Amino acid sequence: MKLHTLRPAKGATHKIKRLGRGEASGKGGTSTKGNKGGQSRAGYQIKMAHEGGQMPIQRRLPKRGFKNNNRIEYKVFNLGQVEQLSEKYGITEFSLENLYMNGLIGQTDSVKILGNGELKSKITFKVNAISGKAKSAIEAAGGSVEIVK
Repeated sequence: MKLHTLRPAKGATHKIKRLGRGEASGKGGTSTKGNKGGQSRAGYQIKMAHEGGQMPIQRRLPKRGFKNNNRIEYKVFNLGQVEQLSEKYGITEFSLENLYMNGLIGQTDSVKILGNGELKSKITFKVNAISGKAKSAIEAAGGSVEIVK
């Protein structure tokens, strides 16, 4: 094999269509773009959500509802889940750092504890919010609660 004999495999390369190079090329004149109008011009781009003259969906459907910008979204844990997680991961302090290190929450998540389920072990809580029922159940089990912001 010699370098001067190397060629691409048969069918691997194609001849490009040379548009707009005169009538004899068969692709001259309008360069296969039809006649006149925006679509035949350079830089034409269809607008987002354009539906060809049909009323666009964002105008057909009415506005509904309300979005509260001040809403605080919590990652919720029930006492039953806390009991299982403390057994699985050996957690005695249920803090944001411990939960993040174990991959249970994201770095910016807020955590709220709810009172569904039973708590048997003594656990220290350092969370953003807690329900009254959960707080009394934790203190009855010998644990402590600290609210962090």
